[in-house]
Amino acid sequence: MKIALIADELGWHTQRMVEAFARAGCETSVASLTECEFFTQANPGGWCVPGFDDALPDGVFVRSVPGGSLEQVVFYLDALHAMERLGVPVYNDARAIERSVDKVMTSFLLGRAGVPTPATWAGGNRERALGLIRAAVEAGRRLIVKPIFGSQGKGLQLAAPGEPLPELPAEGIHYLQDFIAGTDGVWHDWRLFVVAGRTIAAMERVGRHWINNVAQGSECHPVEPDAEMQRLAVAAVEAVGMAYAGVDLMRDAAGAWWVTEVNSIPAWKGLQSVSDTDVAAALAGDFLRRREAG
Repeated sequence: MKIALIADELGWHTQRMVEAFARAGCETSVASLTECEFFTQANPGGWCVPGFDDALPDGVFVRSVPGGSLEQVVFYLDALHAMERLGVPVYNDARAIERSVDKVMTSFLLGRAGVPTPATWAGGNRERALGLIRAAVEAGRRLIVKPIFGSQGKGLQLAAPGEPLPELPAEGIHYLQDFIAGTDGVWHDWRLFVVAGRTIAAMERVGRHWINNVAQGSECHPVEPDAEMQRLAVAAVEAVGMAYAGVDLMRDAAGAWWVTEVNSIPAWKGLQSVSDTDVAAALAGDFLRRREAG
């Protein structure tokens, strides 16, 4: 069995997946979506994946989807959609990736499913967005301004009393979300890694400031999530329709839990450093079980 491992580089996560699939008896070929081609005379189905000549992969494991122009991103997702139409299992599939990479759709789906997520506003009217920010700040509240597409804490801004208002671009879609403040003045949140409907590993991230991503310098600590945390994480993954995901939770001053992010291509290097669970092995195992089950 030969699997296409979609990644832009042979980094830590990609190498872990190559090793995990090898232990499961599978060969992998690492390829970027930027290298895929469509040619109507190619066989089969017109799609060519580097490393597979005229054949199709036995499965596709997506480790990264590159950015780019609208037409580039659409083309990359076309390749994943086409693989599924050609009977090749894709993990996470293209629809799950589309839903989760778009924070507006994630918030919509979580709300529809009754999963607690912070109050959110999104729209293209810049003056309306600035008005909402001013009203929140004047009322003593804080808001987070997020890019619709983004990860690892990049591009986040905090609107808070006594601070300059965030800078909003003249054009684009603006996404505002209530800031969840903790009980002890410590910047922290929790990442739960859900595979096949259950939490396989979890950690607490303690940040140097209000952005708690490992990529932004947060410290990772092992944690045993309670039943409510696990229930919310699994419910969030089901709401967005994923096979697996990294789910971020925060706890407010009243002790209530909130789902703030659901990531369909999550990193787990920090999590692996504090967990005995082999995350890559769990992902490879679930991928292969799903493929066998059809």
